[in-house]
Amino acid sequence: MLQEKELTQAVDLCLPDGRLNPKAIGWSRQALQNCRLYGHPLRKKRWNYWCITSPTHLFSVTLSDVDYAGLPFVYFLDFATGEFIEKTIITPFGKDVELGDRVADDASYVGKGCQISMRGADGGVRMLVEMADFGGKELRAQFLINEPENHESMNVVVPWSERLFQFTAKNNTLPAEGKVVLNGVEVAFEAKNSFATLDFGRGVWPYKGFWNWASFSTRLPDGRTLGTNFGAGWTDKTGSTENALCVDGRLIKLSEDVTFTYSTQDFKAPWRLRTAETGRVDLTFSPFFERIAKTDMVIIRSEVHQMIGHFDGTIVGEDGEVIEVSQAIGWAEDHHSRW
Repeated sequence: MLQEKELTQAVDLCLPDGRLNPKAIGWSRQALQNCRLYGHPLRKKRWNYWCITSPTHLFSVTLSDVDYAGLPFVYFLDFATGEFIEKTIITPFGKDVELGDRVADDASYVGKGCQISMRGADGGVRMLVEMADFGGKELRAQFLINEPENHESMNVVVPWSERLFQFTAKNNTLPAEGKVVLNGVEVAFEAKNSFATLDFGRGVWPYKGFWNWASFSTRLPDGRTLGTNFGAGWTDKTGSTENALCVDGRLIKLSEDVTFTYSTQDFKAPWRLRTAETGRVDLTFSPFFERIAKTDMVIIRSEVHQMIGHFDGTIVGEDGEVIEVSQAIGWAEDHHSRW
C-alpha cells in the first residue's frame, strides 16, 4: 500500500525556477494548490474539463491550453437515439483561451463563432456555451453546477520528477441543472438526477503519455450520492494515485492502484476495474457508446477511446461498508498522446 501524504494548508505547486515544489507532493480534500507554472516554454499543460450526465444525456465542455495550441471542445450525446455531436476549435499558442491558476478561478474562450464561460456564482459554477455551428446546428447551453457546503474533492500531485509533474483535481457528484438547446429544441438536465464532474489539470508532462481514466456519479437507493475516480498508466511508479471515492460528499482516498482489464481490439466489450491489493473496488463497466477522438497536428498527436456506459459491482466504503453499484452512468477511457 502506498503512503500518500494528506495536505491541509495552501501550497504553491511550482517553484519560481520551474521545478516542482516538494511541499506540494500529496493529496488534499479541498483545492489548496496554487498552480501557477513558471518556465517550461511550450511544455505546459492546462485544462478545465466538465462533464454533465443525466439518465438520458451527456454534455461535456473543455477549455485546454497546451502552450503551442488552445483546444476548446464540446460534445453532446443522446443515449436513446445515439445522436452524437462534437466540435473542437484549435487556436495558435492558446490564443483567446483564458485559464486561471486555481480550481475556483474563472475560465473562458471567445472567438470563431463560439463563446464558452465557466464562472463562479451562487455557491458553484455557472456555465454558458454558445456555438453558431455545432455539427450544423446552433448550440446554446447553460448550467448551474452546485457545490454543497463542505463537499470534498480529490486533489493530488503526481511527481514524475522535479521537472515533470502534474496537479489534478477531480470533483464529482455535483448537482447540476440547466439545458442544452439545439436549433431551438431543448434538452433539460434536472438537479435531482443530473451530476457534474470536473477534471482540472495543470502541469508539465512527458512528451509521450498513456492513461486510463474512469469515473461515475450516482445516487444510491438510500438517497446518498456516490462518486468515483480511478486512473492508471500515467501515475504508475510515482508514489501517487488519483483513485478516490466520494460518498455523500465525503472523500475516501484509495492509496493503491486500480487495474483496468479490457480489450483494445473491442473497446465495447465489458471492462473490469479492481483495486490491485484489496477488494475495495470490484466493478464491471458495460459500454453502450464509443467516442473516438483523434488529433494529428504533427507535434500534437492523441487518440482517445472514451466509452460511455454503466458500472455495476461493489465498492467498500468507510468502516467496511459494502456499497452495491447498479447501472451507474459514467465513462472509462484509453488515451495515448504525444504532446
